[in-house]
Amino acid sequence: MPPTPDEVAEFLADSSDDAFSKVVDRLLASPAYGERMAWDWLEIARYADTNGYQGDRTRSMWVWRDWVVNAFNENLPFDEFSVWQLAGDLLPEATQEQVLATAFLRNHPINGEGGRIPEENRVDYVLDMTETMGTAWLGLTLGCARCHDHKFDPISQSEYYAFSAYFNQTPVDGSGGSAQTKPVLDFSTPEQHAREAVEQEKIPVLAAVVDELELTVFPREEGEPASKSLKVSEFDATVLNPLDGPASKRGSSSLRRIMKVAAVGEPEYIAALIALLEVVERRETIAAEMIRVMVMGDREEPRETFVLDRGLYNAPLDSVTAGVPQSLPALPESAPSHRLSLAQWIVADENPLTARVVVNRYWQMLFGMGLVKTPEDFGVQGEVPLQADLLDWLAAEFRDSGWDVKHVMRTIVTSATYRQSARVMPELLARDPDNRWFARGPRYRMPAWMLRDQALAVSGLLVDKRGGPGVFPYQPPGVWAEASFDKFRYQADTGEGLYRRSLYTFWRRTASPTVFFDSQARFVCTVNTPRTNTPMHALALLNDTTYVEAARVLAERALQRAESPAARLEYIFGRTLARSPADEEAEILLSGLVRHVAEFSAETSRADELMTVGDWPRAQDLDPVEHAAWTLLCLSVLNLDETLNKS
Repeated sequence: MPPTPDEVAEFLADSSDDAFSKVVDRLLASPAYGERMAWDWLEIARYADTNGYQGDRTRSMWVWRDWVVNAFNENLPFDEFSVWQLAGDLLPEATQEQVLATAFLRNHPINGEGGRIPEENRVDYVLDMTETMGTAWLGLTLGCARCHDHKFDPISQSEYYAFSAYFNQTPVDGSGGSAQTKPVLDFSTPEQHAREAVEQEKIPVLAAVVDELELTVFPREEGEPASKSLKVSEFDATVLNPLDGPASKRGSSSLRRIMKVAAVGEPEYIAALIALLEVVERRETIAAEMIRVMVMGDREEPRETFVLDRGLYNAPLDSVTAGVPQSLPALPESAPSHRLSLAQWIVADENPLTARVVVNRYWQMLFGMGLVKTPEDFGVQGEVPLQADLLDWLAAEFRDSGWDVKHVMRTIVTSATYRQSARVMPELLARDPDNRWFARGPRYRMPAWMLRDQALAVSGLLVDKRGGPGVFPYQPPGVWAEASFDKFRYQADTGEGLYRRSLYTFWRRTASPTVFFDSQARFVCTVNTPRTNTPMHALALLNDTTYVEAARVLAERALQRAESPAARLEYIFGRTLARSPADEEAEILLSGLVRHVAEFSAETSRADELMTVGDWPRAQDLDPVEHAAWTLLCLSVLNLDETLNKS
């Protein structure tokens, strides 16, 4: 967020030697610090509000997202932050918060498509956890060893599956597409549980009627499943599988499919299915409202882990036990073979990778590029850092500070390196064209989510409310419908839901928020989001409802605050760029304003149309032509290179 004019004035009036440090401390203490830090971790954690794939059912993992924000704000030491997320459920007398943290591992997509084999799903989930752990904490491309020995790094295929053995003890069996697959933490209300119980009590009686009728509708030998009936020989698995089980276990989608395909010409059977479907749908609606967060747990009976031939779930080779690669420091001899041992090993003093990998990402966050520009790969194919001594020092400082994240962030941003001007000097550009030696301060285009938050903040639209379920800001019509074969339709919020921070935007995995260009689908762990530059970005920032509305509201406040054009422009620049406009800038923008006024005066309907963009009500006492002209001026300022870049 850009500083407010009052914050700028306070800083400029402070002549003490520690004026800059005071600003840093204020920002680190702000609740918004955790929200900013959480964004990068959500991309690492492949966080989303839906399962992904064709079903793409909604999940309630936002409780974990809020935990991440609070953990950063409370400055939870990074070693604890790590252990809790990998194995909080295995800690002695684990608290609800520590168990909740393990939702990190359950953020993976869930494939509930018809015909998908549960064991194939289960194995995919386990290997996703394994590879996410490897990228997030170790900077290793473990996925290369899923099918064969790693071609470059000293990680064999058997060592890859030894890593996966730590996660292979989950009781999740891969069946179904439920977004509340156990184990879960239940944050629902007693009233919701009571309503669900009322509907659940009705199901056995109604299901028994269906089961009884199916013995006649699908005749077969006593004790045989319905799939043995000649009547269903041409039905596919989406009908046969639920028919083979009791009706009480069927969900609404299975019941609808049976009604459409298998119950034709059987009115009594159809009536029984409809009666059951109505209750099941009510129960599912209540269940969808209930807040159950998927977390980790281990089976009582250990599951054997095998090397898989070419990574195929149904092609086991040799059995392996949980362990870490020989090329890395060994686990303590007495360490049990469970996730807690792995988590403690990851943040052990002897581990050479974790502290380096993490501080490199913090450097990347602040400078736009890490000391190692391949944050996902610290192996042989990764970049050898030019500043290896600096990376080593920062890693040691991070570890020796007690894994204090705020300390390492403060250390970097108060350094002379970070505080340099971003101005490009010809002689230094020739010697350091890519700024790999940090001859100048960092400068890069801010990510789209940050640009949106900035526009909301400078216009005064930002609603500073924290936590809760995802919200639905503006989005072009039809995006969800097209991506989901018309299964989902997007309904934008009204009121404060339109103006919350980008962090809280509902994230559908199959159609990520359109306002965030360069964003990831969040199917897999991502530690290095690419930064592209295309004309479509400019078109979005000039035409998207979010930015046009922000410009309109900023213009309205400038018109209400000041009388003269110069004073209004001063206000706009102060809010957006934390400085006054230069004479040349003012001349160009104000001459453009005159042109805009003339154009809107000649066609006032265009001014009226511009005033209707966005839900925020406009001040009716302002002249629409003047307001529209200043809106375009504000939109220009919001799209200045200086506004869009961090420098």
